[in-house]
Amino acid sequence: MRSYSSLVVDNTRAVSPRLLPEMKLYLAQDDVPLYRMGEDELDALGIGTPYWAFAWAGGQALGRYLLDNPSVVRGRKVLDFGAGSGMVAIAAALAGAFDVIAADIDPVAAEAMRLNAEMNDVHLDILTEDVIGSTDPNFEVVLIGDVFYDKGLADLVLPWLRELEVLGRTVLIGDPGRFYLPSMGMERVARYASETTGLMEDTDLRNAGVWRLRDVA
Repeated sequence: MRSYSSLVVDNTRAVSPRLLPEMKLYLAQDDVPLYRMGEDELDALGIGTPYWAFAWAGGQALGRYLLDNPSVVRGRKVLDFGAGSGMVAIAAALAGAFDVIAADIDPVAAEAMRLNAEMNDVHLDILTEDVIGSTDPNFEVVLIGDVFYDKGLADLVLPWLRELEVLGRTVLIGDPGRFYLPSMGMERVARYASETTGLMEDTDLRNAGVWRLRDVA
C-alpha cells in the first residue's frame, strides 16, 4: 500500500473539481509523465490505466446532483460502482449517506479513494472485488459514474442495474452522453456543463447528465 500511496501522491495534485468546490481530490496534472504512458509501460509498472486520477464529467455531474439534492442519499446505504477517485462516493458521504461502499477492482484506485476520503474527512467502505450481479441488501442507492465507455462493460452492467431497479433500489447514472449509454429506459433528471481532461478525452468541456432508470414495460 505504501508504494501505491506514493504513486498517487507523487503523480497528482490536491485540487477541487470544477463542479465540486466542496471537496479536494488527488488529480492528474498534464505535465506528469505517468498519464502519457502506453499500456505496455503501465504494465511494466504493475498498474492499469489510471482512470482514478481524473474528475470525469459524468462523475462530477452526479456528485453535484447529490450535493444539491441530499435527500436522495441522506440516511441511506449507498454503493458507488467503478468509484475511481471516490469522487461520487465522497459526495454521497458529504450529503449525509448513512454508509457508503466505494467499489473498484483497481487496487491503486482503492488507495486513491482512501487518501481522498481522508483528505475530505469522510469514511468510505472500500471494496476491490467485482460487485456486478450483486443484489446485496446493504445498499439502497446505486451510483454509476462514467462507466458506459465500453460496450462489453455496458452489456454487463445494464442488466444488473435493471435487476436492482426492479428490486426497488434507486439507480443514478452520471454520463456525458457516451456512445454506449442507452437512451431507452433512461430519464434525465439533471444536466451540467462539466470541465474534464483533454488528456483522456477529446475535449476539455462536456455537457454531462444525471440519469435514472425508468420502467419501459
